[in-house]
Formats: sequence, C-alpha cells, structure tokens
Amino acid sequence: MSEFVNPPQFGAVAPAMWRGRRVLLTGHTGFKGAWLSLWLQALGAEVTGFSNGIPTAPSLYALADVEPGLTNITADIRDREAVTAAVRDARPEVVIHMAAQPMVRRSFVNPHETYETNVMGTVNVLDAVRTVGADTVRAVVNITSDKAYDNREQGRPFVEDDPMGGHDPYSNSKGCAELVTDAFRRSYFSGDDVGPRVASVRAGNVIGGGDWGEDRLVPDVMRAVSAGRPVPIRNPTAIRPWQHVLNPLSGYLVVAQKILAGNHDAASGWNFGPAQDDAKPVSWIADRLTELWPDELAWEIDPGPHPHEAQFLSLDSTKAREGLGWRPRWALGQTLESIVQWHLGLRDGADVRALTLEQIRLFSAA
Repeated sequence: MSEFVNPPQFGAVAPAMWRGRRVLLTGHTGFKGAWLSLWLQALGAEVTGFSNGIPTAPSLYALADVEPGLTNITADIRDREAVTAAVRDARPEVVIHMAAQPMVRRSFVNPHETYETNVMGTVNVLDAVRTVGADTVRAVVNITSDKAYDNREQGRPFVEDDPMGGHDPYSNSKGCAELVTDAFRRSYFSGDDVGPRVASVRAGNVIGGGDWGEDRLVPDVMRAVSAGRPVPIRNPTAIRPWQHVLNPLSGYLVVAQKILAGNHDAASGWNFGPAQDDAKPVSWIADRLTELWPDELAWEIDPGPHPHEAQFLSLDSTKAREGLGWRPRWALGQTLESIVQWHLGLRDGADVRALTLEQIRLFSAA
C-alpha cells in the first residue's frame, strides 16, 4: 500500500486512501456498521467484519445484502481470544471499533452486560492491537458516544477536554471506554516510533434509513407507520444533536486518513456533531417527519415511567472543523428528507443496497 502524505481534498473522504486497504470493522452488522460497511466496499477497501450476529429484525445489514462484500466473523467482542484471532488473521491496517451495547434503557436492566461489552470489549480490541497487530495496524478509531461526557446540564455544547462520566450505565460505560482508550494511547501507542495510533470519536443521535433499534425516535416513527398508530414520544422537549449517519461516519474515515498520512496529532479525541442550529427538540423532529410522510402520521406523549435522560445534549465540533477540515455535509432538513425517501423506497420494493449506495454517492458529491 502506497503512502499519501497529503490526502486530497482536505476534510473529505479520499477514495485513494481506502482502495485495497485492509480494514477490521467491529459491530459491522448494526445500523451504523452496515452503512459504513457499504461505504468502505464502495471505496474498494478489503473489509473484515466482526460482530455477534445481526442485532435487529429487520436490519439494514440483511436488506442491503452487505455480507457478500466482506469477510464475516461471527463472535462476541467480550471474547478476548476471538478478538485477538481476528486481529491476527485479518492483519488490518485500520481498525474501526463500533461493537457495543448501545441502548440506554437496556443498560439499566443489564448493567453487567453493558460494562462488559463497552469497557472490556474496548480493552480486548486495543490489547489485541498491542499484542498481535502492532506490525500491521496503523490507525485505530474507537467509536464512543456524546453521552460519554459527564452531563451536568450546563446548557452548552461539550468540547473534547470536558470530563468523562455518565449518569446511567450506558453513558458511564462509554466514559470508561474513553478512559481506557486514553490509557492505552499513552501507555502503548505514543512516542516517535512507527506503530498503531489510536483516536476516539464521539457522536450522538445519529439517524438515517434502515435503523430499527429499540427506544430510538426514527425507528419508533417507522414502526408506528407500519402499525398504523401514533408515535409514542417519551420526552418531547429534550434537545439532541440530530445528524445523518453519514456525517459522523465521514469524520471517522477522515480521522483515520490523517493518522495514515502520518499526522500523530489526529490520534486524540474528536467530536462529530451537527451545526448548532440542528440541535432540536424531539417534538420538532416528530412534527417534521409527520409533515414529510405522505400518509397519516401523528405522535402522542408516552406517560412512562421512564429512566433518567439528559434534557440538553450538544457537541462542539470546532476542533474537527479546524483540525480536519471536516463539516457535516447534510443539514437536518436534508437528513429528514433522505430518511423518508429511504423508507418510502423500502415500502415500494426498491433494491435496498442500490438505494443505500445511491444515498452514499449523493452525500459524497455534496
């Protein structure tokens, strides 16, 4: 693989950096993982996916026929030996770690699984890179969450050096994963020598076509549409940094490109959030989707009870704009329109793989 000191088009995904590149992607069967798997395939990367099965039914991974374009490993991220074998056998140049227990509500029910998956899963990946991947891995991108920050409802966007924490087990486990990443970075993946470099990336409230996760607004809307009933809304006034899934995924790839190009400063923490104007209340999103959907759609308050949720959550992405040249290419209006178009295409029998790849193409051309 040839080296690229200056990736073309500062801040953009550069196809030449990915053609023939060996990539290990954990969590490749999930919503974000399936989108990224398709994008990497379109870029010409050699993708190995590692996941403990398909997490939802239906799933984007199955509908878009993602698996034939990659090498699939079905194993649990909590299995240290399986993770080590995957890194050893795939010999990746880039590791993108997405595998997680991603549900806040589920974390209240099963905190042990949440911590074991999100914290020790991260330890397993980084330790495998340290022990058997040091000769091949150049860049590791660990995906955490905007919820990794210690949210004390300050009413301002989080910046990268804000303290990590989290009220609920999910958020706290992601804060722990950030601390694990920082410890490995300082202990094993720093200095002037050639070797792996590790970045952590934080994004939240990622939306797009093909998401059927539990307790998420857009999937709840699509399930309500299918059932012909109103959408249950838990917290209509909560403000979140909504963004299309391709926005942060592009940032993850740009971070890896910077590390591959020899920029060790990129091996740090990064926020990838939308423009501040796109941080909207839940009710605003529900109202806009109601307007865009061609058939009757309404929402109603879900009386609960509900576990604790932060009221205000937003990210400051100044560092990514200035340090990477990254920006969100699709604003919230276009994001919601693309989601409706995707689900209408699914309803009308479109080729889901072609539909999804076309949205990736349109995004890349934006």
